[in-house]
Order: sequence, then structure tokens, then C-alpha cells
Amino acid sequence: MPEGHTIHRLARLHQRRYRGQVLRVSSPQGRFVEEAERLDGQTFTKSEAWGKHLLHHYDSGDMVHIHLGLYGKFSDVTSPMPPPVGQVRLRIEGDDHGGDLRGPTACEMFTPEDLDLLVARLGPDPLRKDADPDKAFARIHKSRRALGAMLMDQKIVAGIGNVYRAEVLFRAGVHPMRIGTAVDNDVWQRMWRDTVELMDVGVRKGKIITIRPDDDHGVRGPRGRPRSYVYRRRGEPCRVCGNTILGEIMEGRNLFWCPSCQPD
Repeated sequence: MPEGHTIHRLARLHQRRYRGQVLRVSSPQGRFVEEAERLDGQTFTKSEAWGKHLLHHYDSGDMVHIHLGLYGKFSDVTSPMPPPVGQVRLRIEGDDHGGDLRGPTACEMFTPEDLDLLVARLGPDPLRKDADPDKAFARIHKSRRALGAMLMDQKIVAGIGNVYRAEVLFRAGVHPMRIGTAVDNDVWQRMWRDTVELMDVGVRKGKIITIRPDDDHGVRGPRGRPRSYVYRRRGEPCRVCGNTILGEIMEGRNLFWCPSCQPD
């Protein structure tokens, strides 16, 4: 599933592509036809992201909520667009560019009340300027749940996925099994600032890069220069201390950490 930086990057792309333009909107697949007909010919005013949720705003006040889920993708092509291929839930086309949405978990009309309910159930999003890290800490610090699990809970922090979870914990030297009540505010604030910085890099570069300059020795592996410390590196040596990276399943997702750099 795309992590939050991917959705914010997509929102910024759509802002550049379509803001202020009258869009041609359709649903070639047929599962969003009535809604597309309502949106067709309206002016696109804004796109934004809340965690892993994408929102399109139109001049009438209409709003479209999109969640890509595991399989959703939004293409970006120049106009005029070619005939649709495959199951295209939503097609939007502006003056110079267009996009086809395929395979989303959600593509639906939203009201302001729907948006309020969505935001109310999400934790703060590190990529939004209005995010409040204290809101997340309040939930973390009163829980005996493992911090590694809570970082993936969108009700606590919106937008963090498996890669950022593993990497932020490593960079902070925090064991993923540390319970929330054992996390102090100074540690959390440092982790939050690091998350904001790393995810902002992800938005700008379009890829997750978590290696500090001092730890990037320019050594190329089979997948090019390293971008991460522990993610998907179970059984390999830690880039910092040389100890063996460990891994296990936590709440259905793969988890990775270094037992030396992240002591229990």
C-alpha cells in the first residue's frame, strides 16, 4: 500500500495539473457513472491529502474521496488521452493532462461532514502543516501497546507505512516492542521531527531514502545504492554496527530492527 508521501506527491501533482481548469470527467468502467456526470464540466479547485487519503475539490463544493489501497493507481498522461484500457473507475482530463484511476479501495463522493468524520478518526499527518504531534503522543503514552504497532495505526499517526515505521524506529534507536507508556515525550518529539523530514524527502524525490549521509558510503548493491537501514534486511548485517538485522511479524506486517542499535 502506498505510504503517505506517495499520496501527498499525487495531490501536489493534481494541483499542478488541474487547478482552475474545467475537467472532463467520466467512468469508463461504469461504477462511478452518476457521480462522474455530476462532476463533468466543473472547475477543479484543489487537491489535498490526509494520510493515505486523496481528496479532489470542485467549484460547486463537490468533493471526491479516493483511497488507493493495495492495488489502486492513478496514471498521468498528456491530452488528448488515448481510449481507456482495463477497469478505469475514474477518468479526469484537463487542458494538457489527464489521468485514469484503476483499482482503488474507495472512490466516492464526499460531503464536508464526511470529511470531518474522516479527519476525526485519523491521527496527525506528519506532512500537513496543521498536524499536532502532541495528539499522537497523548494516545501513545497512555497505551501498553507496542510502539511499532501504534506507528502503523492510522488513528494514531496518519500516513506512516511499513518502511517509515522500521526506519524511523531505527534512526531513533528505539526498539519496536517498547510499550507506549515507556516512550517519553522528548523521544517522541525527536521521532516526529525525523518522520516529517524523511517523509518530506519522499514527497520531493518520489522515493523513500532514510540513510544519513555519514552512513552512505556510496557502495552499490544489487539494487543500487542503499536507501534504508533495516527494512527488508532480515539476516543481513546492520549498516551501522554490523550485527544481524532481526525480523518478525507484528500484527500481520513484517517488522525489522537491529538488536544492538535498538536495544530492548
